[in-house]
Amino acid sequence: MSGGRQFFVGGNFKMNGNTESLSVIAERLNTSDLDGTVEVVVAPPAPYLALLNSKLAAKENVNVSAQNVHEAEKGAFTGEISCSMALDCGARYAILGHSERRHVFGESNQQIGKKTKSVLAAGLVVIACIGEKAEDRKSGNTMNVCVEQLTAFKENISDWSRVVIAYEPVWAIGTGEVATPEIAQETHSQIRSWLSENVGSDVAASTRIIYGGSVNGKNCKDLSVQPDIDGFLVGGASLKPEFVDIINCTRK
Repeated sequence: MSGGRQFFVGGNFKMNGNTESLSVIAERLNTSDLDGTVEVVVAPPAPYLALLNSKLAAKENVNVSAQNVHEAEKGAFTGEISCSMALDCGARYAILGHSERRHVFGESNQQIGKKTKSVLAAGLVVIACIGEKAEDRKSGNTMNVCVEQLTAFKENISDWSRVVIAYEPVWAIGTGEVATPEIAQETHSQIRSWLSENVGSDVAASTRIIYGGSVNGKNCKDLSVQPDIDGFLVGGASLKPEFVDIINCTRK
């Protein structure tokens, strides 16, 4: 992590939790001594956005994110939520392009780009997810895949100060297999170089690039010291007490 970028830890709860269990997580965050220099964001399932926003309202540096939004403001889109709905429930961020949205629900780069434009227009911060499958890594196509995904975001981003890039190799998400610090750093460095060449050196220097993929309390420290890893997007471990350890992993 570079000293010029605020460390960011996001917790993506995915389709997990209920009022009781998520209230326990909120209480844990409220009563824990969290590193005040770290920006913390939690993404509960949509029905619990308002609950988590209310319970965490007094906790400094902890905010709430939607896991997904639709690009339209309103309409006949059964099962979807709009940016304004997410905002109304207290969200300040939106995760876009997560591999599960891409590979389970079939979202295209084009659709994710449209969502990006809507999210930024609504005033939310985009957590822009990119990452390759195992076969892409093995065939040497990691950056080809990432660049294609990054380009779709770039074409729809008007304000890079409201973008956090999350590099999540698909082969490491929920598998227990984590990229080594060296592998993660190499890809993060390549992403930052791409930003410098295709957006601008100032954006490359200031944009946070976080890592996701089986991050836990045991491996977070080794990952966090890499110069181009500016935080984490945490899955399963964000539901557990060790999430606090991940948040505090850079504390001196």
